[in-house]
Amino acid sequence: MNDYKNKSAAGLLSSDDKITLQQWFKTWLYEYRVNDLRPSSLEKYNGIYNNYIKNSEIGVIKLKDLSTSNLQAYYNVLMSKHKKSPNVIKTINKTIKCCLNQAVKETYILFNCSNNVILPKLASKKEVEIFTVEEQQQFIRSLDNHRHRVLFILVFATGLRLGEVTALKWHDINFEKNELSVKRTFKRVTILGKTEGNKTEIIEQPPKTEHSKRTIPIPSNVIIELKKHRKNQLAEKLKNKLIYVDNDLVFPNEIGEPTDPRNLDRSYARALKNAGISHKKFHALRHTYATRLFEADVPLKTVQELLGHSDISITANIYTHVMPKQKIAAVEKINSLFAL
Repeated sequence: MNDYKNKSAAGLLSSDDKITLQQWFKTWLYEYRVNDLRPSSLEKYNGIYNNYIKNSEIGVIKLKDLSTSNLQAYYNVLMSKHKKSPNVIKTINKTIKCCLNQAVKETYILFNCSNNVILPKLASKKEVEIFTVEEQQQFIRSLDNHRHRVLFILVFATGLRLGEVTALKWHDINFEKNELSVKRTFKRVTILGKTEGNKTEIIEQPPKTEHSKRTIPIPSNVIIELKKHRKNQLAEKLKNKLIYVDNDLVFPNEIGEPTDPRNLDRSYARALKNAGISHKKFHALRHTYATRLFEADVPLKTVQELLGHSDISITANIYTHVMPKQKIAAVEKINSLFAL
């Protein structure tokens, strides 16, 4: 009783001892976070709620009764019985941690029990997929008359993400300075609650992070390709002038609307097959760009800025496959000092 009185006087008692984790999670997501999350992030968190919180073993537990052992047991079952990966478990716990941090601030609970969970070790990362120089040249040669030829070439030459290249507009390209600016991205997301059945839409949103807003030089040969592409686009615009919507997009569909990232990914897969090259994810174009930069001895910091990574360690960790060659080359530069 004395403990209860002390906590009450200090404002440390839960203001609602009946609220469950799933009730609080939904409140946290749609009352606290709905205005500061990108639509794609809101969709991701809503997916976590529907798949792992709502009516789950932990979701029905009252916040005041939720413990580290509850979470630990739930994660263990997800891994052993449902074969969820360590990365999925880490994502779930990270989201719950943010949710419970707010519950602590609101004094629904005294501490965040997710802080003490022991998470499974993440599997070692697979080596990134890249095109060899021969494959890159073979792929480009196979793209004659392909609708997305210049798009693929531009990604090879600038490392743009799929959503960034589809959202690129002509006024983002400076033909005098041979450079482009990344200012927005397209993504197909579920617009929650907007339509019956939560249908998907292609939306424009800010780049992934502040560092993703960047200016990238364009090789002069690719500038020539872009100018040719612009002429071809003008001809297409005239051909479809009655239904064409001019959004100033560099790579729209046939009537000027945003190119659906899903359709572009399918088109890319077919182009790879036609070129006789084993399948690689679209992101391999971006990885190839970075790898070619490292092979040309471009400094790590410069590559980080060109890719739009928020931290130089991200760049270093992703491209460890290039680092051994770079280290050997660096050591060879001081080799002459030891010719005694």
